[in-house]
Amino acid sequence: MTRLSGPVAVLGLGTMGSGLATRLLDQGVQVRVWNRTAERTGPLARAGAFAAAHPADAVEGTSAAICTVADGEALGAVLRGPDGILTGGPYPGALVCASTVAPEEVVSLAGNMQSVLDVGMLGNREHARTGELRLFVGGEKRVFTAGRPLLDLLGKEVVHLGELGSGMRMKLLLNLLMGIEVQALAEAVELAAATGLDRKLVLSTIAGSGFASPVMSFKSKRLAAGRFDKPDFRLRLMAKDLMLAADQAAEAGLRLPLAAAAAETHIRATEQGFGDEDCVAVAHALTPNPGSHT
Repeated sequence: MTRLSGPVAVLGLGTMGSGLATRLLDQGVQVRVWNRTAERTGPLARAGAFAAAHPADAVEGTSAAICTVADGEALGAVLRGPDGILTGGPYPGALVCASTVAPEEVVSLAGNMQSVLDVGMLGNREHARTGELRLFVGGEKRVFTAGRPLLDLLGKEVVHLGELGSGMRMKLLLNLLMGIEVQALAEAVELAAATGLDRKLVLSTIAGSGFASPVMSFKSKRLAAGRFDKPDFRLRLMAKDLMLAADQAAEAGLRLPLAAAAAETHIRATEQGFGDEDCVAVAHALTPNPGSHT
């Protein structure tokens, strides 16, 4: 078992944060957790984690802090807001930003901190719980080397990409692909239903074909059941990430028509009230009567 130099804080207990905290506890690591909605800390506290009242409390005495909050605004509040990690001065441990935000935002929020890594995580909640994530990391090489024992506990593959912000760039590329794939699947199924084909037969055919990625095969089960609750990845977060990818393309002078179309559709579905459902609920934005996908 890999030994760490001290307790680890996990800030943000959504799908991935809860999984990461569970994984660390299972590996015998002392864990301190914080979440904006305090009741989410309950199951982890019962499993042995210390539930902190605020971010600064969560990182007290820790060797590393993992931030897995929803967006840049939340990350800024955790780092520099009232009772934030950095409000009392520099954090002496390794700060791991695993929230998906703009690469430039990671650099800006890190400021003059020396021990910061940004990590793009590839995988789902079960991968997080079992240490089967693939982790793509940005930051100084010496910081990456020092943080490697922690990262090895969390992922089956750990790749250092380069300077701070590189992890987020890779994560946005991966989510761009997933957003387009899932929307393409939803569009194909809606066309099938509109032209008289059986929705579930079409989905099983796609899932078993050479056209289907593992993501398509997985999401086809949700579409077949018409169940978008208990999300693996929330629609509104996919919309946010697609917009971030579109912004990156614009800054680079690129025109990405598929990315732009996917971002627009995801935003429309979010505005229709489906933002907290699984990202496959983008299908709601494809029909004149949102909600009819059973």
